[in-house]
Amino acid sequence: MSSSFGRFFKITSFGESHGQGLGVVIDGCPAGLKISTEEIQLELDRRKPGQSKITTARKESDLIQVLSGIYEGHTLGTAIGLVVYNEDHKSGDYDNLKDLYRPGHADYTYDARYGIRDHRGGGRASNREAVARVAAGAVAGKLLQSLLGTRCLSWVEQVHELKAQIDPDSVTLSQIEANEVRCPDPKMAEQMHAAIQQAKSEGNSLGGVIRFKVEGLPAGLGDPVFDKLTADLAKGLMSIAASRSVSFGLGEEAALLTGAEHNDLFVLKEGRIATQTNRAGGVLGGISNGQTLWGRITFKPTATLLRDQETLTKKQETTQFKARGRHDPCVLPRAVPNVDAMVNLVLADHLLSFAVANLGRLKRALVH
Repeated sequence: MSSSFGRFFKITSFGESHGQGLGVVIDGCPAGLKISTEEIQLELDRRKPGQSKITTARKESDLIQVLSGIYEGHTLGTAIGLVVYNEDHKSGDYDNLKDLYRPGHADYTYDARYGIRDHRGGGRASNREAVARVAAGAVAGKLLQSLLGTRCLSWVEQVHELKAQIDPDSVTLSQIEANEVRCPDPKMAEQMHAAIQQAKSEGNSLGGVIRFKVEGLPAGLGDPVFDKLTADLAKGLMSIAASRSVSFGLGEEAALLTGAEHNDLFVLKEGRIATQTNRAGGVLGGISNGQTLWGRITFKPTATLLRDQETLTKKQETTQFKARGRHDPCVLPRAVPNVDAMVNLVLADHLLSFAVANLGRLKRALVH
């Protein structure tokens, strides 16, 4: 199983939902980056369980421990080791899952792939694995902020059929964090909250859409053909649990336009090349064009339902199954920092790739 991601800013995550803990090793982070444990913890607090009535009741402090690579508040340039230890894993809630396959989960496919699986809380397939990527994403985000002054902002745009009506250019972090849903449209956030609670009371679940943007990104990040910025972003975002589709710019809406309607015309703005519109979402030919990077990621309804479902056992026998334990009725509120993390990890990787690809230009600049 591949647990590593990235080429120049590379992470390797480890751990299971009900194991001793989860962690990540970051390789390639430049030396001298100023970052505190509190900054990493802030992102983990945004995704930890037990935040509200519309998230899982599992109580985890998710306190980050730095094992290596950071000293006196600065990165050393060596491998960074981060770990979070599990505290509230009730494995007994999953004893009845050992010999059956839950609908919508990875139980059957993990058995098909490996012939063995950790049935406790989904093991490696659990969304709890995101602890590692969010911790690493906090480091990547600080690198981007320090070098480029950029930050990824993600928010819940849609839950089931309820969609926020707000100008994405005006969205701020304070608006996103102002409610438990993490939707910057306060009136729609109330309706989303009620819909999630209703689904939870019925033993059901809801899906939706998260939107993200990165402002202030320079032109030139991304490689043509197979390592396009959008291609790597899509891979990273689609690795998040329960993700179902990713789009950039207008996405599927682009199919409804003609070329003349879709093209973003080049203009000069404040002495630099820019575009009048941004239907492409900040990327042309797989390379950033200096405009706001933006897109959407769709999440399916949570697969775990607190209601009877028919399924099969390992022995191919039909059985009735009703989930026990503590689960999110909607993954979106806690998936927001997951999206931030993956976008930051991809951008940090491509920023370092840009530096390597332009060593000649950098050398000439230093000589002169």
